[in-house]
Amino acid sequence: MWDNTPLLRLISNLLFGISLGLVLYGAARYVLRLPVFPLRAVVLTAAPQRVSTEQMEKIVHEQVSGNFFTVDLDRTRQAFEQLPWVRKVSVRRKFPWNLEVTVEEQEALARWNGSALVNTHGEVFAARTEQSLPEFIGQTDSSMLVTRMYGELSVALHPMQQRIAQISLSPRYAWQVKLDNGMVLELGREQMQQRLTRFITVYPYSLAVMTRPANHVDLRYRNGFAAYLPGGNV
Repeated sequence: MWDNTPLLRLISNLLFGISLGLVLYGAARYVLRLPVFPLRAVVLTAAPQRVSTEQMEKIVHEQVSGNFFTVDLDRTRQAFEQLPWVRKVSVRRKFPWNLEVTVEEQEALARWNGSALVNTHGEVFAARTEQSLPEFIGQTDSSMLVTRMYGELSVALHPMQQRIAQISLSPRYAWQVKLDNGMVLELGREQMQQRLTRFITVYPYSLAVMTRPANHVDLRYRNGFAAYLPGGNV
């Protein structure tokens, strides 16, 4: 081996290349960490509506560290996403020496089980609001299913000019809807939209024969429904 000149030259060149690479890597890391590359500004692409400037500034001062090249973009993004009313954040470097932050805020659709909120994507999040919102009641991990059903049933209810005040999904996956006029509709577990459409079709005629509007309607019948009047009359 030691008298194999081409092999020794190859090994020597390889070791030299590795050494040079390590030196250059170390030098690059040292140069990039020098204070000559400071972050000069964190720029928001749009002013948030629900997240205060003070909250954003606190994240910048407490969580954003390093210079333009060494700042941890993923860690910075996660820090911003911990703020209430923030759904998603994107962070990118922008020359010269700035960070550009884009914030997507939550859009509350309903209250969830009395303790949280649901956004328009069906995702549960924690925040406070004084908005008048419908109530969603369901099992853990069912928020997207309830949100989708809320949208479908809201469209079906349009001819009645009524809105959903509360929609519930029981542990047995039975649906119940309470309208903003106080009427409760029992939809059951199957053919919810068909049952609701059938009720909406005959509802104007039923009003003509009832002495007063029903407060509870059971739609879980094959060919009809039962309307319960205030006081327990059917």
